[in-house]
Amino acid sequence: MGDETPLEQACRDAELSNGDLWLRYFALGGTASPGEVRAYVHGGTHLTRAQNDVVIQAMNERYMELERPNRLPYAADV
Repeated sequence: MGDETPLEQACRDAELSNGDLWLRYFALGGTASPGEVRAYVHGGTHLTRAQNDVVIQAMNERYMELERPNRLPYAADV
């Protein structure tokens, strides 16, 4: 699992499938397709900073649901 991207690891840790992540992302106003988000999670493509932050918000909300202290940084924080 050492070859995982940070987002792949976060999804695994939060028990969130790519499809579930995309649904959460879309519900927050994300505009990338499911395939684009899947490729982004696996490091195969880039999203705009704004769309990156929507993905990160979706992940961070999942961590909040699980009552975990984990949070991923937004583009402006990096």
